[in-house]
Amino acid sequence: MSRGRVTPAGPPPGPAGDDAGCPILHVDMDAFYASVELLTRPDLKGQPVIVGGGGNRGVVLSATYEARRKGVASAMPMVRAKRLCPEAVVLAPSHDSYAKASAGVMEVFRSVTPLVEPLSLDEAFLDVRGAAKRLGSPRLVGEWIRATVQDEQGITCSVGVASNKFVAKLASAHCKPDGLLVVPADRVVEFLHPLPVAVLWGVGEKTEQVLQKLGLHTVGDLAGTPARTLQRALGPAAGSHLSALAWGRDDRVVTPSEPEKSVGAEETFPVDVDDPRVVRRELLRLSERTAARLRAAGQVGRTISIKIRFADFTTITRSKTLPEATDVGRVVYGTALGLYDALGLERARLRLVGVRVEQISEAGSQPHQLELGERAVGWREAEQAADRAARRFGAGAVRPAALVQPQGLPEG
Repeated sequence: MSRGRVTPAGPPPGPAGDDAGCPILHVDMDAFYASVELLTRPDLKGQPVIVGGGGNRGVVLSATYEARRKGVASAMPMVRAKRLCPEAVVLAPSHDSYAKASAGVMEVFRSVTPLVEPLSLDEAFLDVRGAAKRLGSPRLVGEWIRATVQDEQGITCSVGVASNKFVAKLASAHCKPDGLLVVPADRVVEFLHPLPVAVLWGVGEKTEQVLQKLGLHTVGDLAGTPARTLQRALGPAAGSHLSALAWGRDDRVVTPSEPEKSVGAEETFPVDVDDPRVVRRELLRLSERTAARLRAAGQVGRTISIKIRFADFTTITRSKTLPEATDVGRVVYGTALGLYDALGLERARLRLVGVRVEQISEAGSQPHQLELGERAVGWREAEQAADRAARRFGAGAVRPAALVQPQGLPEG
């Protein structure tokens, strides 16, 4: 979908046999980041909660449905979200928690079928035609996934069941939150044609304006327009693409993703920063977060890169490949710091910094060669102990001293 959620009338779930010819599922977690936060803050259930960055430049990452009913939406500036819902509780993101929950959800999906195509941490397409003998029809597979995710992860999801990816994604949006909708293969047109043209994959604001100038407001309007007319207005490729989608035709197959090739984190400062001490401390925090994500995924990486965005939005990257892959925050930070210091940006005004580890491989896939004088137990073991403390006591229970802010003292 191009923008937002749509809730126009559509076909209700039909009898048990209506999912014949509907092997594609789109599974989407409900308010994923906010739902994960509520697992550790059950006292906030039923209240408007917003997850996102604070300050004037912060944006909404996720919001509970109580906040969404007040108009709060993902990617909205936090300033506007607070204006729309001043009573909302604002929580800072816990990215490690989201990665862990996502890994659990994807494991559920892959227990059903190897044909899983993640779109992000919280949604994926599945081709379940091979699961019929074990779990039954696509509808039953979808219900099993919903029940298993809620039981194992404590969060809910919505499932669209259809004959292709495009219709399945629309169906999951239609039944949110915590629902399942089958769009039977012989009722696709009935489902699609009342919907606004904005739901079509590839229709952004500019394309929507062009279509509305042509008097095309619904998918049905567009479907009734000759393909040549659409091609003249939008171009040959876009016109043909939208004409096919308007009749529910989508030939894309579910493509299992390759393992993540890089892991990283970045931060936009609330105000432009020209103090190297602040930048170095942020590089440390991002390096620690990135290394923790690697360890949680059982991965290591060889290439460390940094991303620098200046106040005028000019962006540069620098990288260095290590002799041996690592998941140690101290090593990631030392490399990132060296890359930053080599740039000589002592008084440059920076808007954003980022740290990324690339050339990812499975931890333990290559033997570690101890260097002369290196202790057998060192920083990696210390950071693994910190990981265990974080799982037991919460993120940030153990952190580098440089990241501990004394109470009553301002940042800087």
